[in-house]
Amino acid sequence: MSLDSTYRVGVLVRHNTVMRLRDPGQMISYIVLPMVIMLMFKPIYERAFNTGTIQVVTGPLIMFSVFTLSIIGNSILVEREWRTWDRLRTSPATAFELLLGKTVPVFAILMVQQTVLLVYGCLIIGLPIPRTIGLVMLAIVMWGLTLLAIGAALATIMRSHAELGMVADLGAITLSAIGGALVPVALMPGWAQVIAHFSPGYWALEMLQASIRGDEMGTLKPAAILLGVTVVAGGFAIRRIARGWGRSDLL
Repeated sequence: MSLDSTYRVGVLVRHNTVMRLRDPGQMISYIVLPMVIMLMFKPIYERAFNTGTIQVVTGPLIMFSVFTLSIIGNSILVEREWRTWDRLRTSPATAFELLLGKTVPVFAILMVQQTVLLVYGCLIIGLPIPRTIGLVMLAIVMWGLTLLAIGAALATIMRSHAELGMVADLGAITLSAIGGALVPVALMPGWAQVIAHFSPGYWALEMLQASIRGDEMGTLKPAAILLGVTVVAGGFAIRRIARGWGRSDLL
């Protein structure tokens, strides 16, 4: 990346960081709510499942991280609504730089959210301390990148905040529930077990739980699948922006 490109991305990152810091309520709720759920459901999960502690921590973590799709999408959609997105597109910044400037602050938020919830799980819920911290970091980074790519792709399609919110909320509940965030996939009906493999939430949960157990291969396989999802969704978002399909007059 050239110095000019780095400068442009830096300006965009600073601008979007300020925007996120001015409205932290949504992100705070996505940290506090899973904490409450973990604490309330811990006795039930520990009695019901052999891996109840891991399930009660990783399930809500994955579910509420998916809710951040709305934050990612809104960071782009708000520019279109303010009619400032067209100005950004006519600047020297490329489509990739625009997306990078928009998503880096949200990526930092995702890293904080997942890290705080995992630390909370270890200190309060009784989650075993991960054997290999590097695997856990790989898992949360990969999941964060996947969410950023999907959220950016949604932002280039949705026409309003209400529409984006509906899709993000329904997607968060559906993808995470089918993926095993509420109940392990092995306990679901046969048809649900088949569908689960098409949910990014399933692979995120498998990856995170494997990383906590220190299972290297169990972490890398889902990470590779999520990388593929990230490349496809991110490429779609960049193509939409580069072709002007994210213009404000399309709202």
